[in-house]
Amino acid sequence: MLKSALSLFLSLTACAFAKLPNIVIIYADDLGIGDLSSYNPEAAYKTPRLDQMAAEGVRFTDAHSPSTICSPSRYGLFSGQQIYRSTGRGGGAFEGPGGPSYLKPGTLTLGGMLQEKGYRTGIFGKWHVGLTWLDKDGKKLRGGFKNSLLIDYEKSTPLIDGPNERGFHESFVTPNCPTTDPLYCYIENGMVPVPADRRYDPESSPNPGGKWRWDNDAGWMAPGYEFVDADLLFYDKTKAFITSHREKTPEKPFFAVFSTQIAHAPVLPAEEFNGATKAGPRGDFVFQLDALVGRVIDLIKELGIEEETLILFNADNGAETVHVDWMRQDHNHDASAGFRGMKRDGWEGGHRVPFIVRWPGRIPKGQVSAQMTNTTDILATVASVIGYELPDESATDSFDILPALLGTQPAEKSIRPHLLTQSFRGEFQIRQGDWKYLDHQGSGGNSYMDPVLEKYALKDTEPDALGQLYNLKTDPAETTNLYFKEAAKREELQALLKQLKESGRSAPKGRKPLGMENIPKL
Repeated sequence: MLKSALSLFLSLTACAFAKLPNIVIIYADDLGIGDLSSYNPEAAYKTPRLDQMAAEGVRFTDAHSPSTICSPSRYGLFSGQQIYRSTGRGGGAFEGPGGPSYLKPGTLTLGGMLQEKGYRTGIFGKWHVGLTWLDKDGKKLRGGFKNSLLIDYEKSTPLIDGPNERGFHESFVTPNCPTTDPLYCYIENGMVPVPADRRYDPESSPNPGGKWRWDNDAGWMAPGYEFVDADLLFYDKTKAFITSHREKTPEKPFFAVFSTQIAHAPVLPAEEFNGATKAGPRGDFVFQLDALVGRVIDLIKELGIEEETLILFNADNGAETVHVDWMRQDHNHDASAGFRGMKRDGWEGGHRVPFIVRWPGRIPKGQVSAQMTNTTDILATVASVIGYELPDESATDSFDILPALLGTQPAEKSIRPHLLTQSFRGEFQIRQGDWKYLDHQGSGGNSYMDPVLEKYALKDTEPDALGQLYNLKTDPAETTNLYFKEAAKREELQALLKQLKESGRSAPKGRKPLGMENIPKL
């Protein structure tokens, strides 16, 4: 009896001091929910490594980006908040020396929280939440390609609101979309090793299929800047950070963000992936992303830390308009997986995204969860894992979905009573169960009078309505606006949206972390 009690005490003590896990976030760019074969059996290609990751963990089918464009969604990832918490409205995507950062001084960030718990933190790839750049007179520059030549790098660096000032010990990033939005230069630990001092001509890069280089803007670039091999470089930097950390301080946990640019335009798959699929350059590009996810998982296995490492895969918004169109026309592939809309739109195709989480030995295998989630939830969920009690004034749109990862949340009970998203113009959409209200007319983003998109325009069933109301259970494609027919539900959601905006938060107060001591080994 005494021996049994002692064994129980020792077991509980070991759990109480359980080692904090390493955490890796792989963040994809413009990846529709139909772009992975685990989500879309009709996909024109296979994504075997992400399918395997899903089989070894949990795949969410009702996951959403906070915004339908990249910069506001990245703000949501790092802060656990909707973009209007920073701007009072929506938020655009930066180009040129655009800034200052959406992540304002004093904002609790994902990286900053993990630093407080003793993590070594690093980010590699696309940053794109805004930066403060100065000209020779010390004046702050605004966005626009022309302003790139006005940057005084000596005055601007070290950057006052770069990754190293927002929670990361190490960083190697691009200021904007790596191959779309000049300024084309690298920022390493707050410094710019090689300034952008020459003109980039898109004609110098491949144009697969004669069209897939679309949106590869001319602008100012640094010598040696990579376009075709951008994501291979970001992976190499991520790998170097992880391996170096394990060699020098294996007793400490690490946090790495591998911020890829796939499948953002332009479509420039690396040479080793050309022809990897039968679905053209974009199929090859997504296959490259899949392979890089596999390399991250393989690296973790090789280092012998598989059961000590939580890996999360997510995307910043739906697929780009012309990508959706061309893949449908050329390869019978639907990046939106039957949902209405695409990048920039408030309809589901604009913000319903893949979300897969893997943690062998802690997260049960083969789960498919219909829990409604938002990228903003990653912060509170990580806080719950590491035992960090979030202040009420921080991460105000972040819900702890750890029970859904662990498989302990009843499927019929939603962790989230509601969900906020924002479209390209910053307009709101709100979900409550199966009901979705869009606080605007039309898409909230793209014009469906555009020649590329007009073929996908649907007849407006309530042209006089100032907003849109859909029941996603009976109408997942958002075809029939119930704005007037279900006026009571519409008014309820309008009132809820008003309340959430005025209260300054959508997440509950007094969030209590679960902590490693309460996450059993399987």
